[in-house]
Amino acid sequence: MRFRTILLIVAILMLAGFVALNIDVFTQPNPLSLGFTTINVPLGLVMLGLLLATLIIFLGSTIYMQSRHVLEGRTHTRELNAQRELADKAEASRFTELRSYLEAQALTEQHRETALGTVMADRFAQQQQVLLARMEQMDNTLAAYMGELEQRLGQRASTINLPHDNSTTFR
Repeated sequence: MRFRTILLIVAILMLAGFVALNIDVFTQPNPLSLGFTTINVPLGLVMLGLLLATLIIFLGSTIYMQSRHVLEGRTHTRELNAQRELADKAEASRFTELRSYLEAQALTEQHRETALGTVMADRFAQQQQVLLARMEQMDNTLAAYMGELEQRLGQRASTINLPHDNSTTFR
């Protein structure tokens, strides 16, 4: 229990004990003026009744404020849970959107790599064809130079009258 509740209970018990000890004084009738008339009533019981009415009003007020506070707390808790759910859904949708964006980017990159690979393979094939053509041209040129050298050597050999050996042809 709270300290205030315990203090209130102790105060009420002390007041009840005080009234029980002095009940004959509380019940003695006394003249009371109401402004327009005078009545004979026990003053102690009137004061005790007013104290009890005040206590009931304050307790009712306290209970009302606490119940209102509890209801507001529940309302805030519901609103916070609703906001949390909305935030979770928004975050999940952002993650889903990010995932789809990343998948689209990966797919685009894959297509780009495939296209680049195809272009590179085509260029390599073209370069290989060009290289083969140049090699064949160089081979033909070299063979022509070799043939020309053989012919010149053959002409020199015939002018010098050296026997010409056909087995030493290059090719």
